[in-house]
Amino acid sequence: MRKARVYIALLHYPMYNKRLDIVTTSVTNLDLHDIARSARTYDVEKFFVVHPSPNQQKLISNIVSYWQEGYGGKYNADRKEAFNILEICSSLDQVIEKISILNGHKPITIATDARDYGQTINYLSLKDIIYEEEKPFLILFGTGWGIDKELIMRCDYILEPIEPDRSYNHLSVRSAVAIILDRLLGAYWF
Repeated sequence: MRKARVYIALLHYPMYNKRLDIVTTSVTNLDLHDIARSARTYDVEKFFVVHPSPNQQKLISNIVSYWQEGYGGKYNADRKEAFNILEICSSLDQVIEKISILNGHKPITIATDARDYGQTINYLSLKDIIYEEEKPFLILFGTGWGIDKELIMRCDYILEPIEPDRSYNHLSVRSAVAIILDRLLGAYWF
């Protein structure tokens, strides 16, 4: 049985674009649906969608509302349940503050990226920590072409890339979240 409380955050700023400029990315409807479903499947405490734009926050809210209060909630109760763990925040600092209030101390932050930063932790080591330590953990996922390096370097851990030696290494964030949650929170199969 896992001892840690695990939270995830989908960040939309500060992200890289393909030219490695720092940008704010747009919300993708499918990311909300698929990540919420993966998070609920693996008993994540809360799925934070982080976006600084009030207009994008309203879009997120409208999508979630449709599946919780509108026809979508009646049509698909499983989707409604998955969206119950989604919360909108305007910044990573706001997410950390909310988790700190819930748990009495700051979460351990874990950055994810397709790039190898050299000082990464492997999946099995991090899985062991999550299963043994009674602490809150916050796993950060980026959109676009990944999270700004400065933010990554401020995290407590940097998780190794999913497949660093592949010639093609550009999974959708929703696919990466599912793989990473399975490796860290699923059965010990590897």
